[in-house]
Amino acid sequence: MAQVSPQLPVDADGVCMVCKVNPPEEATLTCVSCATPWHVGCLSVIPDSMASALKFECPDCSGDGIAGGAAPTDPAKRDLFARIREIEADGSLSEKEKAMKRQQLLSGKVESDDDDDEDGKGKGVAGKEKGESNDILGVLGSSFKCSYCMELPERPVTTPCGHNFCLKCFEKWIKQGKRTCIKCRGGIPNKMAAQPRINSTLVAAIRMARLSRSITSGGAPTVYRFLHNQDRPDKAFISERAQKAGMANASSGRVFVTVPRDHFGPIAAENDPERNQGVLVGESWENRMEVRQWGVHYPPIAGIQGKAHYGSTSIVISGGYEDDEDHGEWFIYTGCGGRDLSGNKRTSKEQSFDQKFKEQNQALRVSCYKGYPVRVVRSEKDKRSPYAPEKGYRYDGIYRVEQCWIKDGIQGFKVCRFLLVRCDNDPAPWTSDEHGDRPRPLPVVPELKNAIEFSERKESPSWDYDEVECCWIWKKPPPASEEDVVYVNPEDRAEAKKKIRKAQSISVREKLLQAFCCLICKKVMNLPITTPCGHNFCKPCLENAFDGQTFLKERVCWNGRKLRSQKNVLKCPSCPTDISEFLQNLQVNHELMEVIEKLQAGLAEEKKERGEEGSSSKENDDSLPGGDAADLSNEEAEAENESTLKRKSCSPSLSDEQENIEISKKRKVEPICEENTKC
Repeated sequence: MAQVSPQLPVDADGVCMVCKVNPPEEATLTCVSCATPWHVGCLSVIPDSMASALKFECPDCSGDGIAGGAAPTDPAKRDLFARIREIEADGSLSEKEKAMKRQQLLSGKVESDDDDDEDGKGKGVAGKEKGESNDILGVLGSSFKCSYCMELPERPVTTPCGHNFCLKCFEKWIKQGKRTCIKCRGGIPNKMAAQPRINSTLVAAIRMARLSRSITSGGAPTVYRFLHNQDRPDKAFISERAQKAGMANASSGRVFVTVPRDHFGPIAAENDPERNQGVLVGESWENRMEVRQWGVHYPPIAGIQGKAHYGSTSIVISGGYEDDEDHGEWFIYTGCGGRDLSGNKRTSKEQSFDQKFKEQNQALRVSCYKGYPVRVVRSEKDKRSPYAPEKGYRYDGIYRVEQCWIKDGIQGFKVCRFLLVRCDNDPAPWTSDEHGDRPRPLPVVPELKNAIEFSERKESPSWDYDEVECCWIWKKPPPASEEDVVYVNPEDRAEAKKKIRKAQSISVREKLLQAFCCLICKKVMNLPITTPCGHNFCKPCLENAFDGQTFLKERVCWNGRKLRSQKNVLKCPSCPTDISEFLQNLQVNHELMEVIEKLQAGLAEEKKERGEEGSSSKENDDSLPGGDAADLSNEEAEAENESTLKRKSCSPSLSDEQENIEISKKRKVEPICEENTKC
């Protein structure tokens, strides 16, 4: 048999996959069907004229030049290529419309729509909901793409220029020494390259669209509830007898859940009379006091909760030890102790003696032996982990301690180490998966070669995956509680149920639009901006927030001599990250704006079909970007204002005068006229 010459295109780095040479742009041809570049010198069939070069089709699409398979023999494939050629020959379509139609044809969406028109007549609301969910997922798939792998981004990271990457693709691009965007060649800040932040808004939107598709296609009817501001708990307050201000002397508010302090596993809906939904994965709080109020982690300072004879129920990852390693679905946690906290020392980063398996460390080892579930909370203080939240504390679900050992730490003293692997029925906050975890093999840990006092579980775990029910359950009964159940007054349970039912009745488009709200004005974003720290705002709102503030402080000495200008630190409205360089050249996130416009147009058509619109002028105003189509109603807004006033009146934390002083400190920028005086 004659040897077949390989027909391969140019890879993502611009290198020919046949000759391994980086050809210049004039030596490549781009396929009109799949938009793939090919090296002219390595093609077996070269176009003979300029006209044929402009209409070049690669060997994969046409079959020319490939021995043994000159053309697709399948009639369906021949019809597919014929339809692609019809789209390219249509002169009434723009290049963008051609690309969209070509993508819809290759994904099978056009054929499915035709089938729905022929076979789906009379199916009613079910067919409409299925088409709606598929259309929403198609909107996200066509607008949100990783600029590196051209797939729906997994753990998306948004650059200051408004383009999206998968976290792994972004790290791979940075490791190649690139500091510019792969799509527009815009600069990537060094701080973002060293510590990328996951865009939680895109994660929630992609997961919601995937869940709507799985529910309408007959999957598991898991309801995803988006956490709104009106559902957040009351904040801890500072009592009048506190000698100093600050959260170190704050008094805890009431506990909202009916679970004992030593409760193992997730907090279910039956233990949440306040909202009847339990503590959801991804729920966040401002401080440790609020984490305590919802029963996730009770100690206000300690990172490990538990007893040496009973086991550990929860931990907090705050980056207190340099030895910690965080990989999202699994991490290596450093135990407590080894630092001198005698006298009035509350914190110390220097280790002065070895850690041992006792007290809280022993509690984690007991959970390893028994296979108990451990609740994990990540803190904003962990600056070395890309999975840490931008602000506050976030509940990341259930983990299980698989192994524990002792090794020599970075500071020269022995530290206790624990390997925890995620085993939760809900997806992690940084993933767009529509289902929870599945059993995974343990990662390879190189430091185990020099470990001492190594321990692992010998018996079957108490919390394990059930192959029949396809979820994580208690295989063995949990240990009996040694604490009393916290009492909660269930007077607002009926009103909470009404809010939950109303939230479940909202369509998928409205939920997505609520997710795409500006963090300043709380409305659907108009000209959305994504900061390097992963937060989304309207461009006018962000400009108004820093109105009147300069990027540099001009300094003048007392004798009139000008001093070197000083940089003005401008912090993000939602986190302490400095975004002064980003504010100098704001770039609109066009991908996000395109999705919002498509969702608003689809929502307007949906309301017209249901007959829910009031007047055409009002509907047109609501359909614009930044309109009130997905905002809260007037009654909900008034209720939220009343609850806010009630919380302020009940919490003696700050007086009105003190609050005004704090606000003025945040917004006011005073120019410096002399070396040490302000004007």
